[in-house]
Amino acid sequence: MDAFSDLFRGMRAQGSLFGSSILSPPWALHFVDGAPLTLCTVLGGTGWIVPEHRPPEQLRAGETVIVRGPAPFTFVDEVGTRAEPIACGEHCATPEEGGTRHRRGWNDTCGGSGDGATTLIVGAYLVRGEISRRLLDALPVVLRVDCGGGANAVLDHLAAEVATDTPGQQVVLDRLLDWMLICALREYFDRPTGESPAWYTAQRDPVVGDALRLLHAEPAAPWTVSSLADRTGVSRSTLAKRFADLVGEPPLTYLTRWRMTLAADLLAEREAVTVSEVAHAVGYSDAFAFSAAFKRTRGVSPSEFRRTGTTVPEPAGPTTPLRGRGADGSQVGGVLTARRRPDTARE
Repeated sequence: MDAFSDLFRGMRAQGSLFGSSILSPPWALHFVDGAPLTLCTVLGGTGWIVPEHRPPEQLRAGETVIVRGPAPFTFVDEVGTRAEPIACGEHCATPEEGGTRHRRGWNDTCGGSGDGATTLIVGAYLVRGEISRRLLDALPVVLRVDCGGGANAVLDHLAAEVATDTPGQQVVLDRLLDWMLICALREYFDRPTGESPAWYTAQRDPVVGDALRLLHAEPAAPWTVSSLADRTGVSRSTLAKRFADLVGEPPLTYLTRWRMTLAADLLAEREAVTVSEVAHAVGYSDAFAFSAAFKRTRGVSPSEFRRTGTTVPEPAGPTTPLRGRGADGSQVGGVLTARRRPDTARE
């Protein structure tokens, strides 16, 4: 399990509802439900993403924009459009599902066809738990991905799938949106002039990449720097220096923060599990040692975190988007497609 895959696992599209939207100008869709992450892809035509307090971004056919919430944003035919914004998600949010509001579809009056029509696909992602939030925190508010690369193949499949109504369509669309999101994030993190988190770029190093994969695959193992060095085939000093240089903190500091992230999700999601059981699950034989490490890292005790679901804010650390050496510290670090046939909507 590599770090990117591990952090992505709580951001999967699952059990979404789908509709269709063919938009003829003038039009304006106002996304108000505060989804943590929204993926917008234009299959045909053009439009503008207008984030709150951010400059507009034009979106052409085949291009994708990822918007990090919870601030609302608008998708319009042109900046300054005369169209009255249609609220998407305002009356169909479901906060009881995991505590996060997300879209269940919308009905609009923008349907149409012909010259100037735009076909839009939207995926509104829930972010479950602390694990995926580390990935979310590494993203800018607006992430733009031009057409081309691996995303093009996904677009072809999406266009074909949303044009039909066949058994298993929801599962297929869920997976295609996941594929699209991964392609977009890879392209953004791989840009020579862009910014990527230290843990992402470090995965390419033959030594540190192997160490990260081991820590994510076996977080509860009794790791020492020496045992990790043995498994990666280098000396203890080489691993310690190389890991700190590329990731921005020592291997065992990274491991502790990762264990506390896993523990936070266990505490929040499994009420029947005791603190002692959580401690054992993340590699601690002593619940007291685990509680001390959790409070040192998260600012509150495991019991307090379970009761309130919050931790003391931490200073920026290696999860801040950086290339190369990061800052040292102990920071821990559903989906909908918008496709509506004119005057119809489907759940």
